[in-house]
Amino acid sequence: MRQVYLDNNATAPIRPAAAEAAACALAIGGNPSSVHAAGRLARAAVERARAEVAALVGVKAEAVTFTSGGTEANGLAVESAIAAGVRRPLVALAEHPSAMQTALASGRMVEGWPMTPAGTADLEWLAARLSAWTTKEGPIFAVLSAANNETGVIQPVAEAAELIHAAGGTLHVDAVQAAGKIPVDFAALGADTLSLSAHKLGGPQGVGALIAGPKAIVSRRQHGGGQERGLRGGTENVSGIAGFGAAAAVAAAELDSAARQAPWRDAAQAKVAAVDGVAVFGADAPRLPGVLCFATEGFASDRQVMALDLEGVMVSAGAACSSGKVTPSQVLTAMGFASEAGNAIRVSGGWSTVEADWERFVDVWLVAHTRVRLRTLAEA
Repeated sequence: MRQVYLDNNATAPIRPAAAEAAACALAIGGNPSSVHAAGRLARAAVERARAEVAALVGVKAEAVTFTSGGTEANGLAVESAIAAGVRRPLVALAEHPSAMQTALASGRMVEGWPMTPAGTADLEWLAARLSAWTTKEGPIFAVLSAANNETGVIQPVAEAAELIHAAGGTLHVDAVQAAGKIPVDFAALGADTLSLSAHKLGGPQGVGALIAGPKAIVSRRQHGGGQERGLRGGTENVSGIAGFGAAAAVAAAELDSAARQAPWRDAAQAKVAAVDGVAVFGADAPRLPGVLCFATEGFASDRQVMALDLEGVMVSAGAACSSGKVTPSQVLTAMGFASEAGNAIRVSGGWSTVEADWERFVDVWLVAHTRVRLRTLAEA
């Protein structure tokens, strides 16, 4: 049985260059804060990676603070904003839990930023809300992803940033899913801070970064020995960071090839959408090239995932990031599709995906759907 991996939005297979860089960094053995030869080599590996990650999003190396992943980077951005006086964070309702839950844990009044049925953040709502904002509510701070992790819908970040900045506010952009798949330019997006994660673009798990613009205020939340220019204590994950840098460099060089996923995804989508009872989400908005999210009437998410897995095809349910739980998608609920959320799956290709993977997925899914439909008819 040929194994097909189509769960790249959860984690991408590690790129060979990233694995090699991580292994080489492990062999150094030094602490990057030490001044002896091994320490200097470790420091050089970290700083090379910092420059590679910075280049991926078009910033200077000093804008990059390495973290343990995208979750910590989002948390650092949100907690820094709250420490700076934000009383009422605006968080898009389809955001990753790391942003929403961090905001809620602060004890502040968190305001949900609605989504449209197409899967984009509602800019009309944002404009009206900002026009009604009062000084008593404190500084304006909003969180929006560059691309949604479940539907792949590319968000109107630059337009939102223009509205927010005109009102005197700041914007944190979660670019974890977008980076390495579509161009991500920090300045063009209008971001004040931006989060990245290595394992979404073919780097190691357990390492990410927060990018901070010149006007951003980042407050140290993890205290210690003053690493990362005093913004995050603790010895750096040298091997993970080195692998992150290598993955970022390759992803930047191969960015044009990422678009090859779109026609493969579209062909698969056409066959799936032709089946009665199937609803495709985000199809009317710009999407990441390798993401397909859809729901099937009478075919629960967990049953679809298991049926595909038994045939060697790996995908995920809508809420795959919730510690392995298969639960209804909050993203689809925010889009107005609560009744369909329990029947949704996400199929996501990546740098190692080939056209045959998408074709295999469709073949297996169609057989599984036919089997479920016949069983349902027999039980009726």
